[in-house]
Amino acid sequence: MSNSKPLRPFFYFYGSKWTAAPVYPAPRFQRVIEPFAGSAGYSGLHHERDIVLVERDPIIAGLWRWLISVTEAEILALPLEIPTSVRDLGLAPAPAALLGFWVTSGSSGPRESPNARMRAGKRPNGYWGESARARVAAQVGAIKHWTVIEGDYTNAPTEEATYFVDPPYANKAGSYYRQKFTEHATLGEWCRSRSGQVIACENDGATWLPFRHFRDILANNHPGGETNKSAEAIWLSDEQQARPGV
Repeated sequence: MSNSKPLRPFFYFYGSKWTAAPVYPAPRFQRVIEPFAGSAGYSGLHHERDIVLVERDPIIAGLWRWLISVTEAEILALPLEIPTSVRDLGLAPAPAALLGFWVTSGSSGPRESPNARMRAGKRPNGYWGESARARVAAQVGAIKHWTVIEGDYTNAPTEEATYFVDPPYANKAGSYYRQKFTEHATLGEWCRSRSGQVIACENDGATWLPFRHFRDILANNHPGGETNKSAEAIWLSDEQQARPGV
């Protein structure tokens, strides 16, 4: 395990595992692959490793490519004020997406206008402003070695690695994503076929792998930004190998 400080979220995304990442098993391999990247909460915790993000949402994939390539100075040059709409700032697509995620809380896609909490000045460090801009700027230098693949989970590298698999869940919570996903049975077979370590996430009740209850985790899993307890389930290939036939 590295003693380096975990990265805080570059942006807040619906279903993010950033707050829960420390309770998941640590990677056993130098390469960490997130085939449903989102805001890459698990990779942010283990950011010094060889990170590969796979994301089929072109907006999020483009945002990550830009974050990997952008300089600290370019982030610090982004405007702080959003008078009415992000669109009115005339930014390129990737920085516009960054601000679009920061004007709301845990959304499944970037928004145009600040939500009511941001307009009211509540939780100022949780929305776009000087603190958020400084955080992102200070962290971009730490992810220059990351790789982004725009595509679905089947486009992930096939090699011995740690795979952190956090797809849209097979329940109502999974229906809020911009990119819909219903191929859970096929994903289950894909997880079983990986070489290395697979950590697959779900809610209790999912059946596309033999999940077990993991723990109740405080989750931000509503587009409106509400938080609640999520009954998380887990499947670990390490346990599968220890108990063949399960």
